[in-house]
This record gives sequence, C-alpha cells and structure tokens, in this order.
Amino acid sequence: MLLISGCNNRPLEVNQNLKNTEVVDRIESVAALGQLNPLGEVRKLAAPTSGKGGTPRLSELLVQEGESIYKDQVLAVFDNRPKLEANLKSAEANLNILMSEIMIKEREINRYQTLVDKGAVAQIVLDNMKDDLLISQTRILKLNSAIDAIKVDLEQTQLKSPIDGIVLQILVREGERPNSSGVINVGANKLMEALIEVYESDIDRVQIGQAVNLISENGGFNGSLRGQVSLISPQVRQRRVLSTDPTGDADSRVVEVRVKLDNSSAKKVSHLTGMKVIARFQP
Repeated sequence: MLLISGCNNRPLEVNQNLKNTEVVDRIESVAALGQLNPLGEVRKLAAPTSGKGGTPRLSELLVQEGESIYKDQVLAVFDNRPKLEANLKSAEANLNILMSEIMIKEREINRYQTLVDKGAVAQIVLDNMKDDLLISQTRILKLNSAIDAIKVDLEQTQLKSPIDGIVLQILVREGERPNSSGVINVGANKLMEALIEVYESDIDRVQIGQAVNLISENGGFNGSLRGQVSLISPQVRQRRVLSTDPTGDADSRVVEVRVKLDNSSAKKVSHLTGMKVIARFQP
C-alpha cells in the first residue's frame, strides 16, 4: 500500500515568528541602575545657635540610623540645656517673689488710701507708693518676657523630628559640635520611590506611567518591587549611582527617572533607603 503524506511548514513559521517577537521584546525593554529613596520630604536637621553665634555640643543622641520616628519626637539633646533650665528656675522664682511684693504693696496702698481720705496721711505719700507699684508691675512684664525667651531657647536644646518617617543619617555623635552639615537627616518613608539612571540612548523608550519591576542589585531584599514612572528629568547628566562592575562607565550620560513604588512594595523596603536596585521598564 502506498502512503502519501504532505509536509506543512506553518509550525516552523510560527516558531520563527515567536522567536522574532521575543527578540523585539528583549530589545524594547530597558534596564537601568538606581537606588531607593523616601518619596517626598527629606529634612536636614540643624543644631541651634548660641547667643555668641556658635553651636552647642551634642550631649545625648536618642535614635539610631534606620530607626522609625514620629513627628515631634526628641531625637537629640544639646549640652546647653542644663544651664537654660537653671536660668528658667531662677527667673520663675524671681517672678514669684516680685508678685508677692506687688500683692503686699497693693494692700498697703489700699490701707493708705483710707488714711488719706481721713486726712491722716499726705497725698504725696500715697502717690509715691503708687509710683513704686507701677515700677514693680513693669518689672513683671520684663521678667515675663525674659522667661518666654528662655523657654524658646530651652525648646531648641532638643532636636525634634518635624515629620513621621525614618532616620536616614546621623552626622554628629555625642560630644561633637555640629557644623553647617547639620545633625541628622530624616525622611518620610511611608511612600517610597526609586531614582533610576537611564542611559540617554534608552530614554526614548521610557514614558510617564510605564510599569517598572525592580530587584536588589546585591540581594538586599527578596523578590521584586513594582512601581510606575512618575517623573522623567529634562536634564542629561553624568551617573551618580555607580555599578558594582569595575569596568562600568562612570562617565556615561544618563537621565534621572523617578519610579513611585506601590504601597505593598514601599512597605517592604521602607527601611532600606539608599539601597541600589536594578529596574526593568516594561515595554
């Protein structure tokens, strides 16, 4: 019996088309290096200045790098606090003494007013007593102003966080005198983003709203993160986030792309500010 079979090349053509599609996908996707950062506020907290224009030393540091913090939390204390606390106690004690003296003078004036009305004491005596009372009342105003000023200075002897967030960097240790660089850097980490440096030759394939997957370059977290492109810088500049590859081109021209992480991804890496990541922009 003669068996005749035909040969159909279509499966081969489909496979070839799939391979071509895969090649196109690989070409169209963009991968780039970047790092994680808090999205929004990053604050550099400075030390207060003394009356002579200098800065007090740091006497007590109450937080560590990577620690979660809340708004108005005391982060550090400076060594001028004990002196100001003593000044405040002294001023408040003087105020109490002065107020007691005024109460006594007011009672004396009321008593002498009765004597003046009866003609037993000259009016000038009463007038002098009233003048003395007025001077004392003026001293109270000045003393209250001085107390308010001490309280303001005392408030500045404690470094407080202006935001809810995380301690990014501690710049000064106990016993050191802060300089213009500040004391502590803090960031709001409830929302996180990745700053990605995309080669200028690839930036035409990146657009606002584009989906992005990110992985840790050095295994700092498991799995991947998800996000979307939120901003593309209009400026081309040199790389700042360097690869671990010693042969990498540090002078390459890049465009900074900001990728906002979704809520679950942000929560996963909220304590990993500055960690390097590899981003893959989905075509």
